[in-house]
Amino acid sequence: MNERPEDLLKDYAAGLISLEEASSRMKLLSCRPVGDIAKLDTLREDRIGIPEAILAEGKDRNDLARIVLAHLEETGRVIVTRISPEQLIVLQNVSLPKGATMEHNPRSRTLVLRKGEKRPASGKVGILAAGTADIPVAEEARVVAEEMGCQVISEYDVGVAGIHRLFPCLDAMKDVDALVVAAGREGTLPAVVAGLSDAPVIGLPVSTGYGVGGGGLAALLSMLQSCSVLTVVNIDAGFVAGAYAARIARRRSKTDG
Repeated sequence: MNERPEDLLKDYAAGLISLEEASSRMKLLSCRPVGDIAKLDTLREDRIGIPEAILAEGKDRNDLARIVLAHLEETGRVIVTRISPEQLIVLQNVSLPKGATMEHNPRSRTLVLRKGEKRPASGKVGILAAGTADIPVAEEARVVAEEMGCQVISEYDVGVAGIHRLFPCLDAMKDVDALVVAAGREGTLPAVVAGLSDAPVIGLPVSTGYGVGGGGLAALLSMLQSCSVLTVVNIDAGFVAGAYAARIARRRSKTDG
Protein backbone atom coordinates (compact mmCIF):
# COMPACT_ATOMS: atom_id res chain seq x y z
CA MET A 1 0.00 0.00 0.00
CA ASN A 2 1.38 3.44 -0.92
CA GLU A 3 2.21 6.04 1.71
CA ARG A 4 -0.25 8.88 2.04
CA PRO A 5 0.58 12.60 2.16
CA GLU A 6 -0.58 12.92 5.76
CA ASP A 7 1.82 10.15 6.82
CA LEU A 8 4.76 11.99 5.30
CA LEU A 9 3.70 15.27 6.88
CA LYS A 10 3.49 13.59 10.30
CA ASP A 11 6.95 12.07 9.84
CA TYR A 12 8.37 15.44 8.81
CA ALA A 13 6.68 17.23 11.71
CA ALA A 14 8.08 14.64 14.10
CA GLY A 15 11.58 15.16 12.70
CA LEU A 16 11.83 11.61 11.36
CA ILE A 17 12.59 12.74 7.80
CA SER A 18 14.06 15.86 6.22
CA LEU A 19 12.12 18.37 4.12
CA GLU A 20 14.02 17.23 1.02
CA GLU A 21 13.15 13.57 1.64
CA ALA A 22 9.50 14.40 2.32
CA SER A 23 9.32 16.43 -0.90
CA SER A 24 11.01 13.69 -2.93
CA ARG A 25 8.75 10.95 -1.59
CA MET A 26 5.63 13.09 -2.01
CA LYS A 27 6.23 13.26 -5.77
CA LEU A 28 6.17 9.45 -5.97
CA LEU A 29 3.01 8.89 -3.98
CA SER A 30 0.44 9.18 -6.74
CA CYS A 31 1.86 6.80 -9.32
CA ARG A 32 1.97 3.02 -9.38
CA PRO A 33 3.24 1.45 -12.61
CA VAL A 34 1.48 -1.69 -13.84
CA GLY A 35 4.12 -3.30 -16.03
CA ASP A 36 4.60 -1.20 -19.14
CA ILE A 37 0.87 -0.72 -19.79
CA ALA A 38 -0.34 1.75 -17.16
CA LYS A 39 0.61 4.25 -14.46
CA LEU A 40 -2.14 4.42 -11.84
CA ASP A 41 -2.98 7.77 -10.24
CA THR A 42 -3.72 6.15 -6.91
CA LEU A 43 -4.22 9.33 -4.86
CA ARG A 44 -6.44 11.22 -7.27
CA GLU A 45 -9.44 11.02 -4.96
CA ASP A 46 -7.36 12.26 -2.00
CA ARG A 47 -6.10 15.12 -4.16
CA ILE A 48 -9.28 16.35 -5.86
CA GLY A 49 -12.17 14.38 -4.36
CA ILE A 50 -12.97 12.49 -7.56
CA PRO A 51 -11.90 8.86 -7.96
CA GLU A 52 -9.97 7.70 -10.98
CA ALA A 53 -12.17 5.64 -13.28
CA ILE A 54 -10.76 2.94 -15.54
CA LEU A 55 -12.09 3.19 -19.09
CA ALA A 56 -12.35 -0.41 -20.30
CA GLU A 57 -13.06 0.51 -23.91
CA GLY A 58 -10.05 -0.22 -26.13
CA LYS A 59 -8.11 -2.17 -23.52
CA ASP A 60 -6.99 -5.77 -23.83
CA ARG A 61 -9.12 -7.85 -21.44
CA ASN A 62 -6.11 -9.29 -19.58
CA ASP A 63 -4.41 -5.89 -19.32
CA LEU A 64 -7.65 -4.50 -17.93
CA ALA A 65 -7.77 -7.21 -15.26
CA ARG A 66 -4.20 -6.41 -14.16
CA ILE A 67 -4.96 -2.70 -13.94
CA VAL A 68 -8.19 -3.25 -12.00
CA LEU A 69 -6.61 -5.58 -9.45
CA ALA A 70 -3.65 -3.25 -8.91
CA HIS A 71 -5.97 -0.29 -8.42
CA LEU A 72 -8.16 -2.25 -6.01
CA GLU A 73 -5.09 -3.21 -3.98
CA GLU A 74 -3.93 0.42 -3.73
CA THR A 75 -7.18 2.32 -3.18
CA GLY A 76 -9.74 -0.24 -1.99
CA ARG A 77 -12.25 0.65 -4.71
CA VAL A 78 -12.42 0.74 -8.51
CA ILE A 79 -14.93 2.13 -11.01
CA VAL A 80 -14.70 0.56 -14.47
CA THR A 81 -16.66 2.18 -17.32
CA ARG A 82 -17.74 0.93 -20.75
CA ILE A 83 -16.88 -2.68 -20.03
CA SER A 84 -17.56 -5.27 -22.73
CA PRO A 85 -19.06 -8.74 -22.12
CA GLU A 86 -15.71 -10.33 -22.96
CA GLN A 87 -13.83 -8.13 -20.50
CA LEU A 88 -16.46 -8.78 -17.84
CA ILE A 89 -16.02 -12.55 -18.11
CA VAL A 90 -12.28 -12.24 -17.45
CA LEU A 91 -12.82 -10.04 -14.39
CA GLN A 92 -15.54 -12.28 -13.03
CA ASN A 93 -13.04 -15.14 -13.02
CA VAL A 94 -10.11 -13.42 -11.32
CA SER A 95 -9.27 -14.06 -7.69
CA LEU A 96 -10.31 -11.01 -5.67
CA PRO A 97 -8.79 -9.99 -2.32
CA LYS A 98 -10.62 -11.32 0.73
CA GLY A 99 -13.75 -9.31 1.45
CA ALA A 100 -13.85 -7.60 -1.95
CA THR A 101 -17.16 -7.34 -3.81
CA MET A 102 -18.02 -6.77 -7.45
CA GLU A 103 -21.15 -4.98 -8.75
CA HIS A 104 -21.97 -5.03 -12.46
CA ASN A 105 -24.58 -2.70 -13.92
CA PRO A 106 -25.42 -4.07 -17.38
CA ARG A 107 -27.39 -0.98 -18.41
CA SER A 108 -24.55 1.44 -17.78
CA ARG A 109 -21.79 -1.05 -18.67
CA THR A 110 -20.04 -0.24 -15.39
CA LEU A 111 -18.32 -2.46 -12.87
CA VAL A 112 -17.56 -1.38 -9.30
CA LEU A 113 -15.14 -3.35 -7.15
CA ARG A 114 -14.87 -2.49 -3.48
CA LYS A 115 -13.15 -3.66 -0.32
CA GLY A 116 -15.29 -2.84 2.70
CA GLU A 117 -18.59 -1.01 2.96
CA LYS A 118 -19.99 1.75 0.78
CA ARG A 119 -19.32 5.31 1.86
CA PRO A 120 -21.90 6.90 4.18
CA ALA A 121 -24.32 9.10 2.24
CA SER A 122 -23.31 12.76 1.96
CA GLY A 123 -25.34 14.97 -0.34
CA LYS A 124 -28.21 14.16 -2.64
CA VAL A 125 -28.21 14.01 -6.45
CA GLY A 126 -31.21 13.82 -8.78
CA ILE A 127 -30.90 12.20 -12.21
CA LEU A 128 -33.44 12.61 -15.00
CA ALA A 129 -33.45 11.00 -18.45
CA ALA A 130 -35.59 12.34 -21.26
CA GLY A 131 -36.18 9.00 -22.98
CA THR A 132 -35.73 5.30 -22.32
CA ALA A 133 -32.88 5.25 -24.84
CA ASP A 134 -31.03 7.76 -22.66
CA ILE A 135 -31.06 5.52 -19.58
CA PRO A 136 -27.64 3.80 -20.08
CA VAL A 137 -25.75 7.10 -19.94
CA ALA A 138 -27.90 8.35 -17.05
CA GLU A 139 -27.19 5.11 -15.20
CA GLU A 140 -23.45 5.63 -15.58
CA ALA A 141 -23.88 9.01 -13.88
CA ARG A 142 -25.94 7.36 -11.11
CA VAL A 143 -23.34 4.66 -10.43
CA VAL A 144 -20.56 7.23 -10.16
CA ALA A 145 -22.50 9.61 -7.90
CA GLU A 146 -23.46 6.74 -5.58
CA GLU A 147 -19.90 5.45 -5.44
CA MET A 148 -18.77 8.94 -4.46
CA GLY A 149 -21.06 8.70 -1.44
CA CYS A 150 -24.22 10.50 -2.56
CA GLN A 151 -27.83 9.50 -2.21
CA VAL A 152 -29.31 9.38 -5.71
CA ILE A 153 -32.92 9.75 -6.86
CA SER A 154 -33.56 8.89 -10.51
CA GLU A 155 -36.57 9.24 -12.82
CA TYR A 156 -36.58 8.18 -16.45
CA ASP A 157 -38.66 8.81 -19.60
CA VAL A 158 -39.80 12.31 -18.64
CA GLY A 159 -38.92 14.17 -21.86
CA VAL A 160 -40.60 17.29 -23.20
CA ALA A 161 -42.75 15.38 -25.72
CA GLY A 162 -44.97 14.67 -22.70
CA ILE A 163 -43.82 17.35 -20.33
CA HIS A 164 -46.60 16.68 -17.81
CA ARG A 165 -44.59 13.59 -16.76
CA LEU A 166 -41.78 15.82 -15.52
CA PHE A 167 -43.52 17.84 -12.82
CA PRO A 168 -44.17 15.07 -10.23
CA CYS A 169 -40.52 14.01 -10.60
CA LEU A 170 -39.23 17.52 -9.98
CA ASP A 171 -41.44 17.76 -6.92
CA ALA A 172 -39.86 14.57 -5.56
CA MET A 173 -36.41 16.06 -6.21
CA LYS A 174 -37.00 19.50 -4.71
CA ASP A 175 -34.38 18.97 -1.99
CA VAL A 176 -31.54 17.58 -4.15
CA ASP A 177 -28.19 19.38 -4.16
CA ALA A 178 -27.57 18.91 -7.90
CA LEU A 179 -29.37 17.52 -10.95
CA VAL A 180 -28.04 15.55 -13.91
CA VAL A 181 -30.39 15.73 -16.89
CA ALA A 182 -29.67 13.35 -19.79
CA ALA A 183 -31.28 13.91 -23.18
CA GLY A 184 -30.66 12.93 -26.77
CA ARG A 185 -32.34 14.06 -30.02
CA GLU A 186 -32.94 17.82 -29.64
CA GLY A 187 -31.77 17.85 -26.01
CA THR A 188 -34.39 20.26 -24.65
CA LEU A 189 -35.01 18.78 -21.21
CA PRO A 190 -31.97 20.20 -19.32
CA ALA A 191 -32.87 23.78 -20.26
CA VAL A 192 -36.46 23.25 -19.14
CA VAL A 193 -35.37 21.75 -15.81
CA ALA A 194 -32.85 24.53 -15.24
CA GLY A 195 -35.68 27.03 -15.65
CA LEU A 196 -37.79 25.28 -13.02
CA SER A 197 -35.35 24.07 -10.33
CA ASP A 198 -33.09 26.04 -7.99
CA ALA A 199 -30.56 23.17 -7.90
CA PRO A 200 -27.51 23.35 -10.19
CA VAL A 201 -28.23 21.45 -13.42
CA ILE A 202 -25.69 19.44 -15.42
CA GLY A 203 -26.83 18.85 -18.99
CA LEU A 204 -25.77 15.44 -20.30
CA PRO A 205 -26.20 15.14 -24.09
CA VAL A 206 -26.74 11.58 -25.28
CA SER A 207 -25.91 10.13 -28.70
CA THR A 208 -29.48 9.05 -29.42
CA GLY A 209 -31.21 10.59 -32.41
CA TYR A 210 -30.54 10.34 -36.14
CA GLY A 211 -30.44 12.41 -39.30
CA VAL A 212 -29.16 16.00 -39.27
CA GLY A 213 -27.76 16.69 -35.83
CA GLY A 214 -27.89 13.03 -34.85
CA GLY A 215 -25.39 11.24 -32.66
CA GLY A 216 -25.86 13.77 -29.86
CA LEU A 217 -24.71 16.83 -31.80
CA ALA A 218 -28.10 18.60 -31.79
CA ALA A 219 -28.52 17.80 -28.09
CA LEU A 220 -25.08 19.21 -27.27
CA LEU A 221 -25.61 22.41 -29.26
CA SER A 222 -29.09 22.90 -27.82
CA MET A 223 -27.76 22.67 -24.27
CA LEU A 224 -24.85 25.00 -25.04
CA GLN A 225 -27.29 27.55 -26.51
CA SER A 226 -29.67 27.36 -23.55
CA CYS A 227 -30.84 30.67 -22.09
CA SER A 228 -31.35 28.83 -18.79
CA VAL A 229 -28.23 28.63 -16.62
CA LEU A 230 -26.72 25.14 -16.70
CA THR A 231 -23.41 23.34 -17.05
CA VAL A 232 -22.94 21.00 -20.03
CA VAL A 233 -20.63 18.00 -20.36
CA ASN A 234 -19.59 16.16 -23.49
CA ILE A 235 -21.75 13.69 -25.41
CA ASP A 236 -22.33 10.45 -23.43
CA ALA A 237 -20.01 11.67 -20.62
CA GLY A 238 -21.98 9.98 -17.84
CA PHE A 239 -18.95 9.62 -15.59
CA VAL A 240 -18.13 13.32 -15.77
CA ALA A 241 -21.74 14.37 -15.16
CA GLY A 242 -22.14 12.05 -12.17
CA ALA A 243 -18.80 13.03 -10.64
CA TYR A 244 -19.47 16.75 -11.07
CA ALA A 245 -22.94 16.47 -9.53
CA ALA A 246 -21.54 14.48 -6.61
CA ARG A 247 -18.81 17.04 -6.07
CA ILE A 248 -21.42 19.82 -5.86
CA ALA A 249 -23.68 17.77 -3.59
CA ARG A 250 -20.93 16.82 -1.16
CA ARG A 251 -19.68 20.41 -0.91
CA ARG A 252 -23.20 21.75 -0.35
CA SER A 253 -23.81 19.05 2.25
CA LYS A 254 -20.68 20.11 4.17
CA THR A 255 -21.70 23.77 3.99
CA ASP A 256 -25.23 23.08 5.21
CA GLY A 257 -23.92 20.84 7.98
